[in-house]
Parts: sequence; C-alpha cells; structure tokens
Amino acid sequence: MNDHPPRVHRIERPTSWRSRALGAVLRLALREPLRPDADIAQLRQRYEALDARYFHPDRSVVRESVDCDGVRAEWVSVAQSRPDRVLFYLHGGSFAFRFPNAHAAFAARLCRRLGAHALIPDYRLAPEHPYPAAPDDCIAAYRWALAQGHGAECMVFLGDSAGGNLALVTLHRVRRAAEPLPACAVLLSPAVDCTLESRSIRDNEALDPMLSLADVLVLRRCYLPSPTLYTDPDVSPLFADFTGLPPLFLQAGSSEILRDEALRTAERAHAAGVDVELELWPETPHSFQMASFLPEAAQAIHQIVRFIGSRTGWAPATERGPA
Repeated sequence: MNDHPPRVHRIERPTSWRSRALGAVLRLALREPLRPDADIAQLRQRYEALDARYFHPDRSVVRESVDCDGVRAEWVSVAQSRPDRVLFYLHGGSFAFRFPNAHAAFAARLCRRLGAHALIPDYRLAPEHPYPAAPDDCIAAYRWALAQGHGAECMVFLGDSAGGNLALVTLHRVRRAAEPLPACAVLLSPAVDCTLESRSIRDNEALDPMLSLADVLVLRRCYLPSPTLYTDPDVSPLFADFTGLPPLFLQAGSSEILRDEALRTAERAHAAGVDVELELWPETPHSFQMASFLPEAAQAIHQIVRFIGSRTGWAPATERGPA
C-alpha cells in the first residue's frame, strides 16, 4: 500500500492555436444542451453520418468485422501490425454513441507506433440496451480474444471516456474472476463515478467546451435504470478494489469536467499499490488525442506509446505510412 501521492505530471507547455480553435468550434457546435426527452437513437444516426463524412482512416488501414461469441467487433490492422500484440480498445461515446471511423483511425495511429493490431468491440448502446449490456459485451469480447490464443500478457487495454469506464470495469471483473489480466491499461479521461461527485464537474463546467453537466445527467439516465446503481463498482469502477490491477496510464485535460475522475482513479490505484501514472494537459478538449491535427495529440500519443512500451517490452514499430 502507498501512503504518498501518485505520480501526476502536469504538462507545462503553451496551448497550440489549433487546440484553442477546436475548443471554440466545439463551444459553438455543442452549445445547446440535450433535452431530457432527446431522441438518442436519432442523434446517434446524425453523429454516425458526421463520422462517415468527416473521418476517413487511411486506405492502408485494414478493417475486418468479427463475431466475438455474439458481440460484434472490428479488427483494425496496419502494415506494422504483429499477431502477438493486441490493443483491446473500448471506445467512448457516453454509453450511447459510436464513431466507427474516428475510433478506427485513432486505433490505427497507435497500432502503427506499437506494431499492434486493435480489437474494437461494438458493445450494445443505451438507451436501447442499458446497463449491464455494455460491460457484459466487453468482458465477453475479451474472453473471446483469450480463447483465440491471444495471451493476456500480449494485450493492452485502451479506453476513452465511457470506454475508460468499461476498460476499468472489465479489469475489475477479470481480476475478481481470477482470469488473466492484460499487461497494462491506458485510460483517457475515464468517466468512473456515476454519482457525479467530482469537484471538477462543477469547477470546470464553464471551461469545458465539449461536456456539460446537463448532458451527462441526460445520458446517465439512459444508461442506468436506477439511481441505486450509481455506487455499484460495475457502474462506477472508482469504488471497486484496485488491488492487483496491472499498470495504469491516465491522461485528461486540466480544464475538462472529468479531470478529477482521472485524479481520483490514480489516487485509488496508487493507494492499492498499483503502478500508475497520470498526465494532465492544459486547455485541451475532451478526447483531444483523437484530433490528429493537434500537436498535443501527437505528443500525448508519444507518451502513451512510451508507457506501453515500458510495461510490455514492445519495441516501437518502424514507421511506414501516415503517422
């Protein structure tokens, strides 16, 4: 057990004009909060249309649909991919949305650097499929990957936002079942406390250009059928026992409402003796790592690759093709 603070690296660098511009665009595009009676299915179709229009993974990226014992998923491979390196990527989207092209493009960027290929489960979405559909699908897909001969020691978990929640929930479920754990996990702005008690949710409400408390409240109601579940560790993995988890690497923006979710996760993990690192990036929007045109995203990916390489022994792949 550790009684001193975890390693928190507060990135000290000027914010790029691209990041500031993206924040301004997001504020304009997302200024209208979700109504409590919002048609989530219709909104999902709109978002997926935008994803198909504006996000295009490089043509060299190979995408293959696969059935993981009833869970739809996609393998993403690049020229550098090796069969013995798997990135198990649980995408974000508030448990209600998916952005297949954006997520595949982001996974491909990491795969090029790591020499890995990515398995991206298409877990069921709320409100049509509320909790526990998503975490059930995620652990089923992980068990399927293990059954295919992919050793846990050759797998790395990655999750952003709601996907960070699902990655941590899956880790806790795997540990409780005494099943093989992955080599390490990367959590990007994970949403880990459905009680919404983190101070940054209030303090950063006016600073976060992408997420708002009003939207989070609507989407939480879609995912969770009862408030009695808010503190369940399978819903809010912050409240689970972190003992025995693999190394964790977290990144979050210092001005986003989920900043303290990452801080509290790092503190809980560190107190349980877990090898954990946290980076806080100044004035970056939620999930900034996916915006390939941001210099901050390239630097953040470099840090992710550094951490994974140091915990897995994976040597960086030789760069071929787009970064």
